[in-house]
This record gives sequence, structure tokens and C-alpha cells, in this order.
Amino acid sequence: MNRRNYQKELDELLTSFSEKKRLFLHCCCAPCSSYVLEYLHEFFDITVFFYNPNISEASEYQKRKEELKRFLQTAPFGKEIHMQDADYEPELFEKMAKGHENDPERGPRCAKCFRLRLEETAKYAKEGTYDYFCTTLSISPHKNADLLMQIGEELSKNYGVYYLPSDFKKKNGYKRSVELSEKYGLDVELDKLITEISVGAQQRVEILKMLYRDNEILIFDEPTAVLTPQEIDELMEIMRGFKKEGKSILFITHKLNEIMAVADRCTVLRKGKYMGTVDIKDTTKEELSRMMVGRDVQLQVEKQPAKPGAVVLDVQNVTMHNDQRKKDSVKDVTFQVHAGEIVCLAGIEGNGQTEFVYGLTGLEKLSNGKITLDGKDITHATIRQRSKDGMSHIPEDRHKHGLVLDYSLENNMVLQRYWQPEFQKGGFIRSDKVREYSDRLIAQYDVRSGQGSSTIVRSMSGGNQQKAIIAREIDRDPKLLIAVQPTRGLDVGAIEYIHKQIVAERDKGTAVLLVSLELDEVMNLSDRILVMYEGEIVGEFDPKTTTVEELGLYMAGAKKQGEAKA
Repeated sequence: MNRRNYQKELDELLTSFSEKKRLFLHCCCAPCSSYVLEYLHEFFDITVFFYNPNISEASEYQKRKEELKRFLQTAPFGKEIHMQDADYEPELFEKMAKGHENDPERGPRCAKCFRLRLEETAKYAKEGTYDYFCTTLSISPHKNADLLMQIGEELSKNYGVYYLPSDFKKKNGYKRSVELSEKYGLDVELDKLITEISVGAQQRVEILKMLYRDNEILIFDEPTAVLTPQEIDELMEIMRGFKKEGKSILFITHKLNEIMAVADRCTVLRKGKYMGTVDIKDTTKEELSRMMVGRDVQLQVEKQPAKPGAVVLDVQNVTMHNDQRKKDSVKDVTFQVHAGEIVCLAGIEGNGQTEFVYGLTGLEKLSNGKITLDGKDITHATIRQRSKDGMSHIPEDRHKHGLVLDYSLENNMVLQRYWQPEFQKGGFIRSDKVREYSDRLIAQYDVRSGQGSSTIVRSMSGGNQQKAIIAREIDRDPKLLIAVQPTRGLDVGAIEYIHKQIVAERDKGTAVLLVSLELDEVMNLSDRILVMYEGEIVGEFDPKTTTVEELGLYMAGAKKQGEAKA
């Protein structure tokens, strides 16, 4: 029996068209769709149907949908293509997959999943009176094109809409991506799901998508935020290679070292205003920081050697399970933080730091382990109780967990204290006392806002929002200060200020747990560094005796100490 050549069938079909036909095309993500859309848009009026119930998290579903929208907006042919999405229905996939959880790729579960997605596509295609329906799934080397065709043709008979013969991996779709990877030294495992590869590799996929479309102008917006030092060096080399090939690069970053390493010219914006353009060969980091802030900035953190005291935070064997991913996001973590020291939890984003902080602050429950704050077991304590016991938290996401954006600045300043006698009486807020307290913090911490205490926080700059949070958390005189990405997205002036405040807290005897992705911040601010990789502490380091390169190896999982110290 001769095997059908779907690509030949498709080519013959396309050459028979005297005019464009209407195609309803199922897509599950932008990378899988890019080649197929480029290939077919000349022959069809295409409506992209975004439907993928096989995604465990709504946030990931939304992310993929928005990514597909952005692709259609930016691709040269994208504006010709319509997009339609279905309801997010993971429960349908879960019901369908019950009993098949351990099936391998290409097993019975895949067949049932293909049918689920294609039948929904066929229904919509029939309702919209389309000429053809199809899916981009065959672009993957791991997807069975024969099975997809079989299911598609069965549904074609049921719904009266032709299924487009296709095996998109055969016509340079997959091969072209591989060629680009080899050409630019981008080591990406193209047959893996995006969720299965490292954050650094995900960044490379984004670069590949740009290259695939043969873009001559490349925009890199804070591209190194989730990369190891080694990956940052690789990216810098890639950018230099693009330059040699004649491509134009717009590199948006606040990291002075990276600007000096790769840029030819630098344009500085301050508060939305153009401050000037300089040639990198004729300037310094100090001059650039002066242009950014409007004054001299101290780029190195000045601090005296730490004088650790008693144990304030004692974390023992903490484990946290991710039910959606069905694995542990934090694995048997043990360490201590002493009074008068800054301990940094460093690592690439997505390696369990966020989940650990959620468990530490009470936002999520632990699966196992014990947390002690100043000798008191707080493992099962409420968020308010942890706050009363002396824990302050500068959250990673200031908008989600740090502020109520539509509240006034003064109300945000007392979010954790409004119930105290100082600010309420008989259940009624003492507005005058709230205002006095807020005015004092604004003056003390130089929080700038248009209408002072009455300013709606949403209208404030990110730097001043962060200052407000830091003022509120530090003023409570905590025993433990947890600072998570405290300078993310801030200019060098705001970074300088926040670093000084954190060091001042340490010098007062506060125990500080810093969680940061910024290596300069990690090296300059920390007294001890703990590296987390895939939910485990894989090493402990003294910033005075280690290097950024060594840290990078541990952050990438290339090395692991025999026993991490507590």
C-alpha cells in the first residue's frame, strides 16, 4: 500500500484555485502557526481559530492567545488574517484524558485530543460556511499527520466542510527553524513544548521568531532579565553578529554594563523626555547614570561588613507542591537568616523563588516543612499574624500584592495598620491620624506625588510606588524584611535609594531576605548568597570570594554543591 503524500496533494489543490478560498485554521500557538500562515495566506482568506483546552493554566492560555494576536499584528501578511477564539475549557480536556494520563506521545490520548480540537474547528467552519478547515498541528515532528488526516476527513464527511490535506513539517517549516538555530547559534530544542524548556531557551525562541520573518530592525526590550550571566554573554555575541550582517538593533535596557558592552550609541530618556544621545566610546557609566537621573549616582553599594546576630528566620525542609503541574515547585529547602545580615536567594526566574516566598509570607500553604520567626513557629499562621510577629514584605509584583492602585496614597500607607488604635476608634478610621502618618512617611522617604497623601496611587511613577511600599514596610520596624525584586523596572537613581534603605535596615539589626534576579544587585547588596535551581538550594556563596560566572553555572543547574550550608 502506497502512503499518501499530503504535501503533493496540497500543492495540486492550490494550483487548481482560480481565486482565494475561505479557510478556518486551528492554531494552538504563534510559533506553530507562523510558517503555515506565511505559506497559505496567498491562497486563502484565513480565519485563525485559537483553541487549545490542553493547557493547565488560564494565564498560559491567555499568554499564548495574546502572543498569536501580536504575531498577526506584526507579520507582513498578518493584517490579512482574521482571528477567532473559543472559550477556555480545560475541563473538557481533563474529562477526555481521564484514564490516559500516562499515555506516551502519539498514544490514544493524542488521538482523542486531536479529535476534540478538530471537531470544534469543524463545527465553527460549518457555521461560518467556510470552504476548508485544517490545523497547524502537523508542523511538529511529534504529531502524526496520518492520524490528523484520518480524523479530519471523517469530520469532513460529518460536517460537510473539506479538510485540507497537509503535513506542514514537510515543506521547510520545521527545517527552516532548524537552519536558523544553527546559523545563529541558538540552541533550541524545537520539538519540545515551550513549558518544558528553560526561560533562557524561551528567550531564544522569541529571537528565532523575529529571524524567521527576516526582520531587518530588531527590538530587544529588557531581554536579559531572565538569563544567566553565560546566556547574557551569548546574547551580546548574537547581537554583535546581527550588527555585522547589517541588521539594525534597538536595545532597551537600564543595565549600564550591557549598554557599554554592546551599544554604539545611547539615547537617554528621563520622565518621558529626550535628554540626549551619546557615542558609547566617548562616555562612561557614570555619565550615563547622570543623564538618566539628573545628578551623580553612586553605582556601588557602600556598606560595612555585616555583624550577624541571633537567628531570626529558620526555614526547615520546606516543600511546596504545584497541583497544576503535578510536581514540587519547592523541594526540601533549609536555611537561616540572622539579625543584621542580608541573605540573597538568587536564581533564574521560574525556579521556585516566587512559590517559596508565597509560602514564607502565608500567601500559599506549605506541603511540608517548618518556618520559625524569632523563635516562634509561624508555619500555619495567617498573613496578618506574620505581620504582627514582625515580618515585612516588599512583594515582587507591587501592583498585585503591594498596592491598591485606586486607593489614595495615605490609605495604602496604612493597609496593614488601619485596625490599630492609632488609626481607628470604635470601628471608624481616624482620617486625620492617617493623613499625619502618611505625610511623615512621604517626607521621610521622599515619595513624590502630584497631590501628596491624597494622590491616587495609580497615577504615580513606578519608582515612587515602590518607595511608598518600602516606607510602609520598613516603618513597621520589622524583625524580618523580605524584599523580592525590590528594584525591578526602576531607574538607577531609585535603585540607589532603595539599596541604601535596605542596608540601613540591616545595620539596625533587621534580618533581610533579598530575592533578586539582578546579578549586580545580588553581588553588591548581599552578605550571603543562596542559589535556587528547580526548587532546590544548590549552593551557598560569599559575594566577596565568588564570581558572577560561578554563580551563573549554579543558576543554570550546571553545578551543585555537595551540601548547602544553613
